[in-house]
Amino acid sequence: MEHIIYHNPRCSKSRQTLGILQDKGAQIKIIEYLKNIPSKEELSRLISLLEITPLELIRKGETIFKENYKGKELSDTEWIDAMISHPKLIERPIVTFGKKAIIGRPPEKVMELI
Repeated sequence: MEHIIYHNPRCSKSRQTLGILQDKGAQIKIIEYLKNIPSKEELSRLISLLEITPLELIRKGETIFKENYKGKELSDTEWIDAMISHPKLIERPIVTFGKKAIIGRPPEKVMELI
């Protein structure tokens, strides 16, 4: 079984999380989610595995959030649609292993899946 990391190579936390997986010899599938945007179904599955709400997966410090979504009350489906339209809003990195998932913040949190 392989670890899947939804990765942004420009993000230091994402790079650190990937480094931990590599150092531990994990089999890894890397998905650069800014280039390969998750489908609505895939994003919904990740949210379910993470056991969080879509809003909890939103990066609220992003300019896109502040300019377009701050203070708005959207449904779960609308938040998922927002992340698909603007994948920079997706918190990173997300790592899955089987039926478990974590957000690698801090990066050491990935040890829960190793």
